[in-house]
Amino acid sequence: MRKLSTFAIAAAAVAGFGLAQAQAQDLVVATAGPMTGGDAIFGEQMKKGAEMAIKHINAAGGVLGKQLKLEIGDDACEPKQAVPVATSFVQKKVIFVAGHYCSGVSIPASAVYVENNILQITPASTNPRLTDEAKAKGWKTVLRTCGRDDIQGAIAGKFLSDKYAGKKIAILHDKSPYGQGIADETKKAYNKAGKTEALYDSFQKGDKDFTALISKMKAGNIDVVYVGSYHNEVGLMVKQAREQGYKAQFVSEDALVTDEFWKISGPAGEGLLMTFAPDPVANPAAKAVVEAFKAEKYNPEGYTLYTYAAFQVWAAAVKAAGTTDPQKVAAQIHTKAFDTVIGKLQYDDKGDVSNSEYVWYVWGKDGKYSQVKG
Repeated sequence: MRKLSTFAIAAAAVAGFGLAQAQAQDLVVATAGPMTGGDAIFGEQMKKGAEMAIKHINAAGGVLGKQLKLEIGDDACEPKQAVPVATSFVQKKVIFVAGHYCSGVSIPASAVYVENNILQITPASTNPRLTDEAKAKGWKTVLRTCGRDDIQGAIAGKFLSDKYAGKKIAILHDKSPYGQGIADETKKAYNKAGKTEALYDSFQKGDKDFTALISKMKAGNIDVVYVGSYHNEVGLMVKQAREQGYKAQFVSEDALVTDEFWKISGPAGEGLLMTFAPDPVANPAAKAVVEAFKAEKYNPEGYTLYTYAAFQVWAAAVKAAGTTDPQKVAAQIHTKAFDTVIGKLQYDDKGDVSNSEYVWYVWGKDGKYSQVKG
């Protein structure tokens, strides 16, 4: 019995060593975003997208014959959490990050990733600074699957100029890199069209009472309000505006692409217009993946598929490079086109999607958003 026990212990030790060795062969990848806080719905989208992508990649044999292991980082959309989260990924030997959500987090985090040779593809950070500054510094491993604010803002500014000629326009932002960035790009395009906004103002991200700002716009007879911010703030602003009898047209952007907006605004959100890319859920190439999400009773809205696509791009580039070395993988991304669930992605020398596109959506009385036809 003693010999048997010793043998069993030895066998267990060997098995344990084998398991540890197998786990050590896993490729550690990550996604990071606001898993908690007011923007947690977008962190959930990224987490769901990453999990499904890894599930499918591993089922198909993994990457270079190795399985992927996912780490999750919670930055709560707070810039001060950028370096701690990025550093935690360094310690966990992460080689690829699909993140972050907020531009104010992605920008400082990118420096940590570059310094530690980790490739980053953000599914959602649209501020041009991220890739403009990366190119200026010679960084090749900072990329995105989403578009940029200067493209989105150009469309919004032209729309305001053409659609609401002769109307009084207000342009507002929440002082965040994302909110102010998209508002300023919209303002730039609006001014370029020869128009001047009647009001350019700001508030603080996280504000919950917009009474004073709404009163100012009512007094100024503002007809159209463009807001660069997130779903919480815009939802509350629209709701409070309607409660105060203020019926101006509200226009916003891609941070409102979530059913959570309607949960905050309620019926007051009806008619709000926003820019976002053509609905990836409707893309035929995404059909099987969308069905897989729905089988798990999850609606892959917003940036879910953009996160899934980030893993597709990385995995395909690794296969083409024959290595996970970030520099060599990035070289493949910059020179190839990739078929993904959000369509074919082509990259420029900055790491931006060179063929990105934005269209208009409207919130209907049923509490759903849909693409505007024509």
